[in-house]
Amino acid sequence: MRHHRTAAALAAALPLALAACTGAGGADGLQVVVTTEIIKDWTEIVGGDRVEVESIVPPGGDPHSYEPSPNDAATVARADLAFTNHLLLEEHALIKLFDSGVPEDAPNIALAENAEPYGAKLIPLVEDVGLDVVWLGFGVRGETETRSAEIDIRLTGATGPGEAAMFLTDAFGTPEIYWNTADGVDGSDVITLPPEAHTHVNWTFTEPGVYELTAAATARDDGAVTEVGEAAFTFAVGVNPRDVREGAVVLDDGHTDLTADLDTGAFVVRDDERGDLDPAEVVVDVPTRSIEQVPDTEAFAFLGEPGRELYQLPQAVLGKHVHGEIDPHLWQNVANAKAYVEVIANALIEVDPEGRGTYEANRDAYLAELDALDAEVAAAIDTIPEADRQLITTHDAFGYLADRYGMQIAGFVVPNPAAEPSAKQVEQLTETIADLDVGAVFVEPNLRARADVLRQVAEDQGVRVCTLHGDALPPESPTYMDMMRQNAAELSRCLGGTS
Repeated sequence: MRHHRTAAALAAALPLALAACTGAGGADGLQVVVTTEIIKDWTEIVGGDRVEVESIVPPGGDPHSYEPSPNDAATVARADLAFTNHLLLEEHALIKLFDSGVPEDAPNIALAENAEPYGAKLIPLVEDVGLDVVWLGFGVRGETETRSAEIDIRLTGATGPGEAAMFLTDAFGTPEIYWNTADGVDGSDVITLPPEAHTHVNWTFTEPGVYELTAAATARDDGAVTEVGEAAFTFAVGVNPRDVREGAVVLDDGHTDLTADLDTGAFVVRDDERGDLDPAEVVVDVPTRSIEQVPDTEAFAFLGEPGRELYQLPQAVLGKHVHGEIDPHLWQNVANAKAYVEVIANALIEVDPEGRGTYEANRDAYLAELDALDAEVAAAIDTIPEADRQLITTHDAFGYLADRYGMQIAGFVVPNPAAEPSAKQVEQLTETIADLDVGAVFVEPNLRARADVLRQVAEDQGVRVCTLHGDALPPESPTYMDMMRQNAAELSRCLGGTS
């Protein structure tokens, strides 16, 4: 594991942890703090009466958006051992709380990143956008000392015939401004990302012509500041991009990130189709068909008078949408949950060796139950006619379930529950439901706003609305095994199965 005091550093942390926790599992139990209630459930089962487990995200909460409180800081500070999922499942503020607040002598383990050596299968997140212009965002990749590092990407220079701005529209339609040349270029023109993440943003230009925006990246990591690199990016706004630079690679569609590579100390333009490109050889096309008008709201006054025309590359997915390259919802495949349990048991044994017998016995018994659960879920879904195994959900959290048990992800409201669906996404979802003649769609109870969108689309199409649990356990039976059983039964019941 790449990050400080997670997998790779566990061996270094354990001697200290052992010294601090020898005899843990006594009257008060080993204090384990975790991010989610699903991880809490696994840890309590393996730990038995030797552990006391607290989850920071409350029952029914959404780890994608949960913001920690001062009381959470006090909880984290009591940990003898800490577990997060990571792979950017949790809000970055929550990861920073764990990395700064867990005591130095307590292992702080990212389960998803540690699960692969125990047989977990990881699936890349795949984003598909039907824009007729390039979908241009920012990315960060490469090694960091800690996963709570922050990478600042600053605008350091700008040339062009007009003003340029780069901003993100949040889930409530409010712009969060990162770069804006209208008030000059200074230290306030910055966007900040966590390691191994990328985000989507809007780009606007007020006049046609050629623009050059220069960016520099700085990594802030455990008190150290490192200059990453600097590069200039060329935009052809309302002009022929092939006239700007002879032999240039023109980006005019698809998904592309301006990426700070921490390993090489340089920027690359990472394109989904063409791979890594040299910024000096790239021209970003902002065509005339991208012209939009400034909205008549005060929040967008930084772009000019309402109704003013400008050229815009949209972020495509509304809402703050920062994530990594790997789908973090591993537990929807029961075989992956077994790998999590192995990691949890090994960590408990290392921190509390006197409890080895308890942890191993609990682990082995639970792994046998998970084997039976895996077969049970597979059998339930297998009763669904193959043509009807189409899964339409609130957000993109069920790729592992589909991959393991032979279903097809036909659609979802948004990739990430922090994102606001656009009108075009809702229209495409409506068409998908109609075209596939699906028997049901599935909402997640803890994501009410996005569930309402899907519920309305389904009702308009006369399609049944059913329930799946993705990031939170069902309140009436809050265990992982109950969640997976309920999901399998609901899929079978709603899609024509006989389970």
